[in-house]
Amino acid sequence: MKRSFSPVVGVIAACVLLTGSAACGRGEDEYQLQVRRVAELEGQLRDSQAHGTELEGRLRDVEGRNNELISRLEALGQDVESLRSERTELSTSLTETQRALEELRAREAAQQARLATFRQMLERFRAMMESGRLRVRVVRNRMVVELPDNVLFDSGESELKAEGQATLLEVVQILRTIDNRQFQVAGHTDNVPIRSRRFPSNWELSTARAVTVARFMIANGMPGDRISAAGYAETQPVDLTDSPEGRARNRRIEIALQPNLDELPDLSSLTTQ
Repeated sequence: MKRSFSPVVGVIAACVLLTGSAACGRGEDEYQLQVRRVAELEGQLRDSQAHGTELEGRLRDVEGRNNELISRLEALGQDVESLRSERTELSTSLTETQRALEELRAREAAQQARLATFRQMLERFRAMMESGRLRVRVVRNRMVVELPDNVLFDSGESELKAEGQATLLEVVQILRTIDNRQFQVAGHTDNVPIRSRRFPSNWELSTARAVTVARFMIANGMPGDRISAAGYAETQPVDLTDSPEGRARNRRIEIALQPNLDELPDLSSLTTQ
């Protein structure tokens, strides 16, 4: 049976997507960058598999030589009790190593499955990424579809624009094809306070926008038991420059694929976020 170790995978970088013709070019560059990075990660997985096979071969060789030595000593009539004790310890160590290898193999299989899902998402969202309408990234160990707020909403509002509805409908049609997944819709604002009768603070605005998006997704075919909504106000910025461009990046909606329990170990190596 083929055995392997979990790889140390590299960093998936993401670039800023803007609207317009310039944004389209940057979106295409980001898509190609993500595709190349996933290919590199898959290559590292293959290297790790080969390395794991080599190490297991060494373990089998050590055990075989140990058994051969004991057999030779027994044939010569020498005292082998101490060697038997060492052999027992070695067997225990080998058993523990085998258990560790099985766990590593399971984690690697989950990692391969998540890489495949990420690659599929990149391909399905390719046109929307290249047009600058969204980004697909890994954020805090979750795969995330990120939409700028100006695509979905007017400033300070929580009702979807016509353009936003059209964009979100495309997103829903793609996400509906991903089986057995929970999604969380998260609203984020910049650090400029809002104070209105309807939205006393950015908390209310970000939460209202997340709920609006969640309701739209459910109304257009997403099962309600697979959707949750949350508002984060300005507490999770993706840009700390406090420039107009940085604040624009921070105003966003994120639709995150929630990890299944068997996938919880380690996607952090895929991203710097």
